[in-house]
Amino acid sequence: MDDLEKGILIMFDESGALDDDLKKQAKLYCNAIKEKPSICRLCIEKLCFSNLVQVQFWCLQTLHEVIRTRYLTMTPDERHMIRGSVFSIVCLEDKNLTRVLEGPAFIKNKLAQVLITLIYFDYPLVWSSVFVDFFPHLSKGNVVIDMFCRVLNALDDELISLDYPRTHEELTVASRIKDAMRQQCVSQIVRAWYDIVSMYRNSDQELCTSVLDSMRRYISWIDIGLIVNDAFIPLLFDLILVGPLSDQLRGAAVRCLLAVVSKRMEPQSKLSLLQSLHISRVVRLVTENDDAELVSDIAALLTGYAVEALDCFKRINSEDAKGISIELLSEVLPSIFYVMKNFEVDATFNIIQFLSGYVSILKSFSPLPEKQLLHLGQILEVILVLIRYNPAYRGNLDVMDKIGKEEEDRMVEFRKDLFVLLRTVGRVAPDVTQMFIRNSLASAVSISSNSNVEEVEGALSLLYALGESISEEAMKTGSGLLSELVLMLLSTKFPCHSNRLVALVYLETVTRYVKFIQDNTQYIPMVLAAFLDERGIHHSNINVSRRASYLFMRVVKLLKMKLVPFIETILQSLQDTVAQFTIMNYTAEELSGSEDGSHIFEAIGLLIGTEDVQPEKQSDYLSSLLSPLCQQVEALLINAKLLNVEEANAKIAVIQQIIMAINSLSKGFSERLVTASRPAIGLMFKQTLDVLLQVLVTFPKVEPLRNKVTSFIHRMVDTLGASVFPYLPKALEQLLEEIEPKQMVCFLLLLNQLICKFNTLVRDILEQIFPAVADRIFSVIPRNGLPSTGPDAITEEVRELQELQRTLYTFLHVITTHDLSPVFLVPKCKAYLDPVMQLLLFSSCNHKDILVRKACVQIFIRLIKDWCAQPYEEKVPGFRSFVIEAFATNCCFYSVLDRSFEFHDANTFVLFGEIVLAQKVMYEKFGDDFLVHFVSKGLSSAECPQDLAEQYRQKLQCGDLKALKSFYQSVVENLRLQQNGSLVFR
Repeated sequence: MDDLEKGILIMFDESGALDDDLKKQAKLYCNAIKEKPSICRLCIEKLCFSNLVQVQFWCLQTLHEVIRTRYLTMTPDERHMIRGSVFSIVCLEDKNLTRVLEGPAFIKNKLAQVLITLIYFDYPLVWSSVFVDFFPHLSKGNVVIDMFCRVLNALDDELISLDYPRTHEELTVASRIKDAMRQQCVSQIVRAWYDIVSMYRNSDQELCTSVLDSMRRYISWIDIGLIVNDAFIPLLFDLILVGPLSDQLRGAAVRCLLAVVSKRMEPQSKLSLLQSLHISRVVRLVTENDDAELVSDIAALLTGYAVEALDCFKRINSEDAKGISIELLSEVLPSIFYVMKNFEVDATFNIIQFLSGYVSILKSFSPLPEKQLLHLGQILEVILVLIRYNPAYRGNLDVMDKIGKEEEDRMVEFRKDLFVLLRTVGRVAPDVTQMFIRNSLASAVSISSNSNVEEVEGALSLLYALGESISEEAMKTGSGLLSELVLMLLSTKFPCHSNRLVALVYLETVTRYVKFIQDNTQYIPMVLAAFLDERGIHHSNINVSRRASYLFMRVVKLLKMKLVPFIETILQSLQDTVAQFTIMNYTAEELSGSEDGSHIFEAIGLLIGTEDVQPEKQSDYLSSLLSPLCQQVEALLINAKLLNVEEANAKIAVIQQIIMAINSLSKGFSERLVTASRPAIGLMFKQTLDVLLQVLVTFPKVEPLRNKVTSFIHRMVDTLGASVFPYLPKALEQLLEEIEPKQMVCFLLLLNQLICKFNTLVRDILEQIFPAVADRIFSVIPRNGLPSTGPDAITEEVRELQELQRTLYTFLHVITTHDLSPVFLVPKCKAYLDPVMQLLLFSSCNHKDILVRKACVQIFIRLIKDWCAQPYEEKVPGFRSFVIEAFATNCCFYSVLDRSFEFHDANTFVLFGEIVLAQKVMYEKFGDDFLVHFVSKGLSSAECPQDLAEQYRQKLQCGDLKALKSFYQSVVENLRLQQNGSLVFR
């Protein structure tokens, strides 16, 4: 063993016994050898004499690399030597070379790859005989034949197959090689395939399988007549149908037939080809064979055949030809249905896509023939079988462990195409579809045990999915069998209703078809029972119960008025569910996901919040709900500050849940009802607000509680309207107490809501709190904005500050656009005017978010209008000169002149429009003071020609905003070009 062989063995060692440094040294040594001019000769010598697999692989890998990168720079003699040596090894020209061909598969595959690299460069111009020279050596037996197959496979993988992305150069070379092979040797290759399979079919079936798998790859681009003839097609069918051959060989023959069927050609020729195959001969194998892999291959063949027959139907106009296509489809469809119902096959997705196409063409049949109606029924059977869960996962799915979650996610994705197919069938044959679902439900119900969970869930899922394609009118009238289906759904209590999946899909389905109940109110008691008994909100599985609460809320929204007569019944049924929110001793398990149950309060609020409920009863209902909840909060707040952390956290969690419940309850009450028609209701919510504000006093720094209380204040602003005003100073004061800067986002959003709803009515409140708001914000955000950071450098803290800054811009924009700019000028707020102006100026020029810059420019425009209403008026000392000298020059000129200001960007162009509007407004308010400064300090400083500056003055005085915008853009673009020295102004 020489040093190179030792180095290769060390480099490939995987025992873990060798030092990493030693392996690195070995790699460096071997790489250095690769650079020698004689490396190809050295590798070939090693291949001839070394029995070490690692050495053989390294030599082949090196040959492949060197040929790929250096072949064209070699001398003709060197290339001839490499071609001759590699071909000698491949074809076993010297018996001493058998060691490579007798090696493992990966060595032979690598050798084939090396030969294909030579073919890439030299065939057919330099080495035209490479394939022809191969044929005489095939007589040497299976070793060379096997290598012949590997070479053809490598040619397909490396160059021809379009299953891999190819460069333009590779596509050109592939085309060159295929053209040469078609002209020179394809017919001989096909003859060799035929002879080998015929000769070795009984003695070496593995070799025949390899030959057929190679042949399959080439059928798509060779003359189909070489395969479809009286010799080869009978041979393929003989392999599939006759004799005790291996399933692998039969499968390879089936795959070749699929390649024949899939060959691209004119539809009439394809139809003749399909007819000539008499594919029905293969159909019986589906029921006779239990080898899943072979059945999968046969299913793919039958599907491919059906796809081509369907394509012929679509592309041929002749009615006779269309009839033949339908006959061919009818020949194979029963077997496809059988396979789909009884086997798991790789071609499932393709089959579903084909069936969707088949059903689509049936839309043109009127009426549908009996045979096609039968096919549709069988397609529905296939869908039902495929959407069923595997019973092996029943336990996992019920408790929703990791395995159950993965299986449910997989099935949700898998079912999508099947449900699309179902809805297509439903549109083509609604009566057939509804009858099938009715019978499926009836069949599932007939088994009075828990053993049919999957059947029940599947049938319910079909009914649920069908509902998506039913028109609103058909849903309301219950056309066809829909009314019967809905009645069956509502009146049935499945034995397996305790199962999570069955319970969930049942409730989802009832919710989907509840529009039918709107015009069929006699079924309302049945709907209520489904949600209120153990099938829904009182289900033993908490996930089902919570989902039922949400779905019930949706049902209430839809049926609202029609449920008023049932309010007493509903509240009585929900009494225990509601009472859980006032239990003191919550367990950890009950607290987990505590907010999920609040949907039931929203449903109740929607029910009792309508004016159809008598005022006295409405007050009683609301009081019976709010009073216990408020009392509970008050009890939890007593001595809360003296508790240890664990006890405090438990109380906080309960309070959170209660606030969510109250918040949800209030959603059913309108502002008009609680303030005008029934103020007693409004008083109850005000008292509740008083109680919940105490939470902020007791727990001022608990962020989740602050958020919940803030959310409730939002709700009360919408619900109580202006009557909430007496409570706002206290609420805002408590929210500001000990508030962290990052918590200011929620606070600003609340202020924005107040301003947008009440406009100038909130001026006094805003004047009181603005200094505290500004003080906290400017303690963390500098007047020149936050520094720019790359995506990788953004921490959670930076992200929070960026969100606060964005919200601040919105807050300032809302203030100015709602006539509240005087707030900035009151004595206690005036100290913050300068930092606000500096921040707005900096951001209007430099902020990376164009929408923020636009908002800042709009704020300046509004302030100019507010504070400079009359020409030369100085309502705010210094503001006029600040706008002319700082804002106009920096934002309206220099920021636009910068090349980062991209006119082709839509948002940027809108910003530009606002900047031009600002110039127009400044000219209207400041006259020549603005114009002279803007021209001298802006345009002239950028060496804008005097005549252009004069034209700008004229456009500005004209007042045509569109013309000014277009002209100013051209000025800016010309100035940019002038800065590059590439333009002389015209």
